[in-house]
Amino acid sequence: MSNDNLNAQLRIHLAAVARRDAAAFRALYDATSAKLFGFALRILVKKELAEEVLQESFVNIWNNAGTYQESLAAPMTWMTTIVRNKAFDMLRRLDDTVEIDADTFDKDVMEALESTAPTPFDALQMSGDAKALAHCLSRLEGLHRQAIALAFYHDLSHSEVAEQMTLPIGTVKTWIRRGLERLRNCLSRLEGA
Repeated sequence: MSNDNLNAQLRIHLAAVARRDAAAFRALYDATSAKLFGFALRILVKKELAEEVLQESFVNIWNNAGTYQESLAAPMTWMTTIVRNKAFDMLRRLDDTVEIDADTFDKDVMEALESTAPTPFDALQMSGDAKALAHCLSRLEGLHRQAIALAFYHDLSHSEVAEQMTLPIGTVKTWIRRGLERLRNCLSRLEGA
């Protein structure tokens, strides 16, 4: 299923969940839970904590599906934000001295949402190529990394990225172009090593 088809299907499920359709909720869960669990697991590391966050997140999705606005975010982006917030809340509960820096998790967001990984466990067994890409992505500046993530992992156009980041489109295009050049150079250096 293409990203556009998947997004369209997820939007339909969310609209039905907003009307309290339990079958649509099950379909939404089946379509997204493995990826969202993998994302929670990357933040929390412990399987039982990630499972708890996933459960809390789906309760939140059930209760708040009516507030989802497709003009603001793709369905997976909206649900990932819920999981991310719940995971950060749990980290704070476990250790109230923890400092959470969103930039630290940019790389993990991209890896966890990468659609080629069918399950979180496969994602954890990353290939050498994926590890090289993750390494090179982590070397980009935070905002450049975020622009590339929105464009490639959330399938947003340059103008949608600009809108989401509240930046001029020219800036976003330049960042994405430069970021991709840096990725290409970094990957070719790693291959040559």
